Amino acid sequence: MAMNVRFVARDGTIRTVVAVPGDRLLDAAQADGQPLEGTCEGQLACATCHVIVDPDDFARLPPASEDEEDMLDLAPGATRTSRLACQIRLDEALDGLTVQIP
Repeated sequence: MAMNVRFVARDGTIRTVVAVPGDRLLDAAQADGQPLEGTCEGQLACATCHVIVDPDDFARLPPASEDEEDMLDLAPGATRTSRLACQIRLDEALDGLTVQIP
């Protein structure tokens, strides 16, 4: 089963992509050519996959780990709804998730 994820670019354009449940949000973003590096490959050693989750969707995500929170402290432009895309595992409950690329 496929699901949709919406990426909002810096210029405000919105691109809806089809993602596979079980993938990380970072994988879906990179497969679509979104500008998220993921330099540490999900090892919580950088914040290059920082995204800002739409406030309406934020409560649907599991809470961030303490390690993720520590990395978000280093992310430029982090907000209350910031997360690392490498730490968001997609599932059907997140269908329609909207994230902004900071």
